[in-house]
Amino acid sequence: MSDAREIEVNGLHYTLSNALSLSASPNSTFHSPSGSYMSRMTSRPSAKQLKPFNTQDIKILLLENVNVAAREILESQGYQVEFHKASLPEDELIEKIRDVHVIGIRSKTKLSEKVLREAKNLLVIGCFCIGTNQVDLEFAAKHGVTVFNSPFSNSRSVAELVIAEIIVLARQLGDRSNEMHNGTWNKVSNKCWEIRGKTLGIIGYGHIGSQLSVLSEAMGMKVIYYDVVPLMALGSAKQVPTLKDLLKQADFVTLHVPELPETKNLIGAEQLSYMKNGSYLINASRGSVVDIPALVEAMRSGHIAGAALDVYPSEPAANGDYFNSTLNTWGDDLRSLKNLILSPHIGGSTEEAQSAIGVEVGEALVRYINDGSTIGAVNMPEVSLRGLTLAEENHVRVIFIHSNRPGVLRQVNSILGDHNVDKQMSDSRGDVAYLMADISDVNAGDIKSLYENLESLSSKIMTRVLY
Repeated sequence: MSDAREIEVNGLHYTLSNALSLSASPNSTFHSPSGSYMSRMTSRPSAKQLKPFNTQDIKILLLENVNVAAREILESQGYQVEFHKASLPEDELIEKIRDVHVIGIRSKTKLSEKVLREAKNLLVIGCFCIGTNQVDLEFAAKHGVTVFNSPFSNSRSVAELVIAEIIVLARQLGDRSNEMHNGTWNKVSNKCWEIRGKTLGIIGYGHIGSQLSVLSEAMGMKVIYYDVVPLMALGSAKQVPTLKDLLKQADFVTLHVPELPETKNLIGAEQLSYMKNGSYLINASRGSVVDIPALVEAMRSGHIAGAALDVYPSEPAANGDYFNSTLNTWGDDLRSLKNLILSPHIGGSTEEAQSAIGVEVGEALVRYINDGSTIGAVNMPEVSLRGLTLAEENHVRVIFIHSNRPGVLRQVNSILGDHNVDKQMSDSRGDVAYLMADISDVNAGDIKSLYENLESLSSKIMTRVLY
């Protein structure tokens, strides 16, 4: 197998050279990467990068000003990276996504079924943020498209913002600043408080909520929290049994929950009425969690002394003068309120957080493209095998994404059974299963046969072959 050889599988051309340098990128024409891993062999086992394609064949579309750290990681692999500072209109997004293998987005781009149906070459989606509700995860999974996000990297940035907002609200600092900008000197202490000794109620005690718990206790606050599952408290924090219990006890209430049907209008008129008179509400989670008109009424009545909102039910797709009553009918009413902090979804918008997110998601995309690892995926089973070494000649890695139904593994193993399977792992998540197997002592004919036989199975969602 020292001479280059081309085979055709399902209309795709694969070039093999020098110990199975197999090209299997999603394009219609494939070439091996320059150089063979054989030329890099040493006496010690070294890791072998699995790159079943000319890296320039891989097309990546990055939207919404994804951090430069991610771009550098992806470009260093030789991928073609197209970068846009803003999100794209749906018709333009559909046109672009037809040709790409990877798309990276933040929170504004909506990857709906309509959009994803046009993504014929798409392998993987990178959400450079915490949330993934902007992606149709089920449709993506059922079409073999894996989705990654960054659940941890901006937690500290959000927690620090909330701490700042607690202090600003307690001191009415936003109003005093606006007055000074207008030339008004208004030195007052009425209804301005220290936060020491006050009770902070955290709804959702996950990565952000728990960090916020530690920071606020360090500033002398008492912390209580509510979550739908029992969670170990950090420091002296106490979990309360019901949301109502938390609302009745807290001086400051802050929300850190995902966008789910169960969390829509989690805080409405009834819940606001349970809150202490003169208390404060902060929402840096998802815009659908708070009933904004109900909050407006509670603040106008004086029952709620102040609020900070970083997220909204409808948000502009780009920077500009778009946050108006056309976007949200209650916009003018909201902006008329005193002691109200409005920020444009910047909870995780720090240089540190965006860089960390870029690295976390960028590296996850590289691992998936190059060796098939789904560790950290939000819509696929988490499957990974140890890397091959340069000493392992004539090996191939087979990835088979399939419908999770009885009898499939028996069919797959009957196909793999004629070969030496060094290692294999399979797991399922809902209706989708993910199998990864490393096979040794294979030649071009074996690879062609493996691919065609797996592709012929009715359970097949996607087949990938990596060398």
